[in-house]
Amino acid sequence: MSASPDAQGREEGGYGRSAAILSAGIGVTGLVTYSYFSLASHTLSESDYGGITLLWSAVFVVVSVLYRPVEQLLSRTIADRDARGQTGGGAMRVAATIQLALGALFAVVALALRGPIRDDLFGGSSTLYWVLIVTVLAYAASYFARGFLAGHRRFGLYGALVLMEAISRCLFAVAVAVGIAEGQSVVALGMAAAPVVSMAVVPWALSRRLRPGPVAAQSEPASAPEARETEFTLAHGSGFAAAVLVVMVAEQTLLNAGPLLVKATGGSEGAALAGFTFNVLLIARAPLQLFQSIQTSILPHLTRLSASGGTDPFRRSVNATLLAITAFATVVALTMLAIGPTLMDLFFGGEFEYGRGGLVLVALGMGFYLAAATLNQAALARGAAKQAAVCWALAAGAFVAFLLAPLVEDRVLRVEIGFLGAALGLTAMLYALYRRDHTSSAPAAP
Repeated sequence: MSASPDAQGREEGGYGRSAAILSAGIGVTGLVTYSYFSLASHTLSESDYGGITLLWSAVFVVVSVLYRPVEQLLSRTIADRDARGQTGGGAMRVAATIQLALGALFAVVALALRGPIRDDLFGGSSTLYWVLIVTVLAYAASYFARGFLAGHRRFGLYGALVLMEAISRCLFAVAVAVGIAEGQSVVALGMAAAPVVSMAVVPWALSRRLRPGPVAAQSEPASAPEARETEFTLAHGSGFAAAVLVVMVAEQTLLNAGPLLVKATGGSEGAALAGFTFNVLLIARAPLQLFQSIQTSILPHLTRLSASGGTDPFRRSVNATLLAITAFATVVALTMLAIGPTLMDLFFGGEFEYGRGGLVLVALGMGFYLAAATLNQAALARGAAKQAAVCWALAAGAFVAFLLAPLVEDRVLRVEIGFLGAALGLTAMLYALYRRDHTSSAPAAP
């Protein structure tokens, strides 16, 4: 089946609107999240605030690795089956089974390691430990809902979910700031409450029965062979989710291995140097928050184009996103070249001196990293998850190997060079996969 040019044009326009809506929503969410930490830092002692940042880091590393694979699985599968005119709840059941298994695995491991997590990570705080458990388990439902909404292209509700999550979390910090409550525990409880409260959008979404959006409704109907329901098994879903899990682990390695290894090898100044390295990598981290909106909307969009045989619109969407990333990364790199050290000193201060060249390297690495993330979504949309996972694993492995090899004496510069090299290599591998897929006869089924 090949959709009409008018239907493909509406699909492309819908993607642009969806990305704009999500960008605005996630942008506001980022500001609210910043307010949460700003309020916490002004109302808690340095030690208590440090516990909050540790809890935040632990929660979001775990949920990104464990639950985003199922979010991506649902988003792609629902969009693909909708484009093919297929029905049935098999994909939902498979995704729910995987998500429940991952949540249960986390609970078992976290309970078994209760002592080390509570004492070594959270300095003996049982409250922070239990908030970690409850929050991670609650996010299993939240990420399932995100994949469900994204697959059905209900991006307004998706944005409402993440915004409600951020606002409800921030209200706990506000309560401490105005004197209604006090202490680290209250601020931490906001993290556990946030994913639970955000799920209030789900009943409203279900009450609307998630009818296909305008683009789908106006597309040409699927032909009879494509419209038949095909079995979506646990093996299919687990294979895709496992591949994306590898991608998520590699992503966290590229973003976090640098500061961790700097701390481990930095001796007495390791902690401070690790914080300095973390600040430098924020040049790459901060744009990733906004890019989540692009990732969320582009996967179902590309999946629908792939399923409908829209090769040219598929290529145009990917190329347009890559061009936007190139322009953005160029502006950031030139800004770092001109006034980067001044900006970093203004925002972060500290005793270390920010090198202009290193900041430019990270800015360029950020551009390649965002390009790789776009090409990764194209690979997932065309059913090449396993091949994409191999690319990510190779890039992450090479990055860690470079950090461990004393080829560059300056440890921070080693991270900066390694990040750029890994991002460039990853982009090259995924681009080769992208070009190869365009010469294949047909996209893979989910």
